[in-house]
Amino acid sequence: MKQDKLIYGIHALVEALEAGREIDKIFLRRGLKSDEVQLITSLARERVIPLQIVPEEKLNRITRKAHQGVVAFLCEIEYTQLEQLIPMIYDEGRMPFFVVLDGLTDVRNFGAIARTAGCAGADAIIIPERGSVSVTADAVKTSAGALLRLPVCRVSSIGSALRSLQEHGIRVVTASEKAARVYTEESLLPPLALVMGSESEGPSADTLRRSDSIVRIPQHGSIGSLNVSVAAGILIYEVLRQQSLSVSFD
Repeated sequence: MKQDKLIYGIHALVEALEAGREIDKIFLRRGLKSDEVQLITSLARERVIPLQIVPEEKLNRITRKAHQGVVAFLCEIEYTQLEQLIPMIYDEGRMPFFVVLDGLTDVRNFGAIARTAGCAGADAIIIPERGSVSVTADAVKTSAGALLRLPVCRVSSIGSALRSLQEHGIRVVTASEKAARVYTEESLLPPLALVMGSESEGPSADTLRRSDSIVRIPQHGSIGSLNVSVAAGILIYEVLRQQSLSVSFD
């Protein structure tokens, strides 16, 4: 393991977490207890950073440094600034297409959605800093490497990001199983931000209030709902279908 990809030591990790450093996962020595360790655990939970309790021998194999029972792995990528990306897309003469993930927590769903978005030509994925997945090694693997090529924008809040997108002329369309309008009845032509909610709760109430349109995927069977990555794939490729057919809506 390259040492420049590691953070070791209790104080160093606390400072890194409080400074917002992008961290893939954290290993803590079994039996380690202190107020700072509790803070590390709390911050990791808040930012949905995987945390594992491991024997000291494993930490010693990772690094020979004085790790104090704590080793963290830095994130695989650098995140992209949304405010810089939007004008770049327009300057290239293209209409922006973003996929926004509002509270997604499963890295496998994240990776699957990123893979689909990358195949469909989306410009970026947008995720919040807190209460959401981040780009981890597992997410990159599930995405078949798409997360190493597709820009990911990490924003302070989904609400502020949606407001910024709308100020740049980008429509916000959110998927919700409670919506009245079926997705095929709605224009999904860029400039577009397609919002997918969390696995358990769906989109937040604030996101629904901010949306320009809310759509659903019709379901006729006895199963309660679609997996979010499957639903995202259906909607992402509806964007391509409408683009290819130049669909018009009243």
